[in-house]
Amino acid sequence: MSYSFEELTLGQSASIEKIVTEDDVHTFAAVTGDNNPVHLDAEFAASTSFEKPIAHGMLTAGFISAAIGTKLPGPGCIYLEQSLKFRAPVYIGATVTTTVTVKELNERRRRATLDTICTVDGKKVVTGEATIMLP
Repeated sequence: MSYSFEELTLGQSASIEKIVTEDDVHTFAAVTGDNNPVHLDAEFAASTSFEKPIAHGMLTAGFISAAIGTKLPGPGCIYLEQSLKFRAPVYIGATVTTTVTVKELNERRRRATLDTICTVDGKKVVTGEATIMLP
């Protein structure tokens, strides 16, 4: 579904869920070139405070783009800006719930500001704010 600017309301929200797989992490590393061993090498990760491999923060943040582009407002919107704060690690096998909520609407510019939150087991792992333009 796709929402027009006129169909958006303050407080409106949508969510998606994604289980982070080892394949997701390895594919993200291959596509981006981010081969940091904290994501890919269990032995290395065991020597860190995380104790096991973690997903790339930007992989998790990418779920925000998916929520915006497929749920709210959906296809046709243009992503203009995103702030991010990485609050906690995301481990392979975790289910990430991503929620986007309409925070502000600028009718003149046809832009919406969305609160963006990714959680695992109810704990915030990534938070931020997105600005999008609607056709």
